[in-house]
Amino acid sequence: MRLTKILVIVALVYVGIIATFESLLGYFQPADSNTMVITTYDSEGEGADRVVARLESNGALYVAANHWPRAWFNDALENDKVDITFGGETLPYRAVLLEGTDHDEVNARHGLPLSFRILTGFPPRYLMRLDPL
Repeated sequence: MRLTKILVIVALVYVGIIATFESLLGYFQPADSNTMVITTYDSEGEGADRVVARLESNGALYVAANHWPRAWFNDALENDKVDITFGGETLPYRAVLLEGTDHDEVNARHGLPLSFRILTGFPPRYLMRLDPL
């Protein structure tokens, strides 16, 4: 019984760490030279901005959904027209969900460190290619 209590407490602390880390990332949205802003549009045409990592591979631009909160990703699945702001310039793109070997190849080139995966609670990772319009 005591071991069960300890395991439950450890699990709750871990979930708390994940929630705190994800919340802080969402609130502060850290940006640097490897990030860009994606503007997605919901079903009513309302835009929402989100700082995301900029992934480039074989001359194509990609974005990854690496976290549990991913409203921007769901909006891009419903409305594939997005805007990308990078280097002070905003351009329109079409978001295309990657699947199969395409996903696996890009994911292998842009792997995430184990420490990051632990802090985010091992969420599934989805990738989108961003095609210029």
